[in-house]
Amino acid sequence: MPDLLAHALFAYALGLLLSWRYAWLSPAYVTVVMAGAFVPDLSKAELLVPSTAVEAALGVPFDWFALHTAGGVFVAIALGATVVARAERGRVAALLSVGAVSHLLADGLLLKPSGRSYAIGWPVSQYHPPTPGLYLSTQPDPAVAAAAFAAAVWLATRYRRGSE
Repeated sequence: MPDLLAHALFAYALGLLLSWRYAWLSPAYVTVVMAGAFVPDLSKAELLVPSTAVEAALGVPFDWFALHTAGGVFVAIALGATVVARAERGRVAALLSVGAVSHLLADGLLLKPSGRSYAIGWPVSQYHPPTPGLYLSTQPDPAVAAAAFAAAVWLATRYRRGSE
């Protein structure tokens, strides 16, 4: 759970920082960035419905982990953008992408026994980039750091809005 919280807090801070530059980026849009940070973890559906069950039902090869890659994120964001009004689709897709990319980049820093991350760029590339191994997803440290970062950006945002 600290992993999901860290992704949400980091995306929140990124959304607020973007709102400094783009006046149209309201709190509702910041929430869209946060929702985008959850997209790669849709692969956790594996816990409820095993990939083998979906594969048997569909009759084609299937793996939930594909949602935790660039290709899976692209498909999920494209589908997600279709549920909003046509005029908002570009902004929503871009903001979901910001959150999802922040998630993938943060996961690229995880400590792995092999010293290499997963194939983040799949299906374009099967390359497993080296990881610096900064932390485990179960450690609370990244969530604490993300909370401090989010709090600092939130305070700075309040200060900026108060001085305008």
